[in-house]
Amino acid sequence: MATTPDITGGLDCEESQKPQLKPIEENLQKFVHKAFASGGERGQAVKNFLNGTWIGEPLHVILTDIPIGAWTVALVFDGLDLISNKREFALAADASIGIGLVGAAGAAVTGVTDWQDADAPARRIGMIHGLLNITATALFATSLILRRRKSRSSGRILAGLGYGVMAYAAHLGGKMVYDYRVGVDRTDGEGFPPDFAAVMPETELAEAKPIRAEHDGVPILLVRRGDRTFALAETCSHFSGPLSEGKLVGDSIVCPWHKSRFALEDGRVLDGPAVHPQPCLQVRIRDGQIEVRKPLCNVAVPTPPTAAETVAVGQPA
Repeated sequence: MATTPDITGGLDCEESQKPQLKPIEENLQKFVHKAFASGGERGQAVKNFLNGTWIGEPLHVILTDIPIGAWTVALVFDGLDLISNKREFALAADASIGIGLVGAAGAAVTGVTDWQDADAPARRIGMIHGLLNITATALFATSLILRRRKSRSSGRILAGLGYGVMAYAAHLGGKMVYDYRVGVDRTDGEGFPPDFAAVMPETELAEAKPIRAEHDGVPILLVRRGDRTFALAETCSHFSGPLSEGKLVGDSIVCPWHKSRFALEDGRVLDGPAVHPQPCLQVRIRDGQIEVRKPLCNVAVPTPPTAAETVAVGQPA
C-alpha cells in the first residue's frame, strides 16, 4: 500500500535552519554600544561620566530621586491647591513638575548608558522599566502643558496617571537591583584571607599573564609585571566577569565581558561600565609561594629573583 511522504519533518528542519531574530532589546543595546564606540576616547569619557565611575556609584541611581521626589511634591501641592484654591500651591505644583522633567531627562540618559551592558533577563526588564518611565514623563509633560492652557483638572488627572506608571517603573528598577544585582558590587561579601595565605607557587606565575588563583573557593587575580606582583579580586565588580580571562593594558586589566578597566596598583576603575573598584590584596613571596591577605594596599610588591622571603613594602611580616 502506498504511503504519503511525511513532509512536516522536512518543514521543521527548514524552520530550524532559519536565522533566529534577535530580541529587539539586544539590537537596541548594540545600537547604543556603537554610538558610544563611534566617539572613540571621547565617547568612552562620556560613558564613564554617565556610568558614574568618577563618584564610585551609579549616577543613574542618584538622578532618579529627582523626578520621584519632585513629582511626589507636585501631587501634594495639587492636593493643597484643591483644598485651599490658592494660586501659590498651583504654581508650586507646576514648578515641581518642571523640575521633575529635567531630572527625568538626566535619569533617562544615564539609565540607557547603564542598561546597554545588562544581560538577560535584566535586559528585557530594564527596557520595560525605561519605556514605562518614558510614558510617565510624557504624561507629566502633557499635564504641564494642559495646566498652562488653563485646564488644570485634566492636568491633575494626567499627573496622577503618570505617578502610577512611574511607581510601577520604580518597582521594576528595584527588581533589577535586588533580584538581578544590576549596579551592585559583585565582589561585596567575598572572603579574602585576613592573614597571609599561600595561593600559588611563584614559579607558576608567568610574566604579563593574568592567572586565577583561589583561597577557600574565592577567586583571586594574580599578575606579574616585571619585578612587581599584583593581586586583585578576580570577579569583576560590575557583572562578575572573570578578570583572569581579560586583557592587560599597561598596568591595568580589562574585563572580557563589558570592557571595564581596573588599575592593577589599587583596583580603581579606569573605564566603566563598572563603578565599584576591585578589592586589592597585599602580596608577599615566602619560601617560593605567593601569599596574599586583604588590604593593606598598595598591592604591588617587588619580586626579587633570589630572595627566600619578601614582604610588601612598608608592611610587617
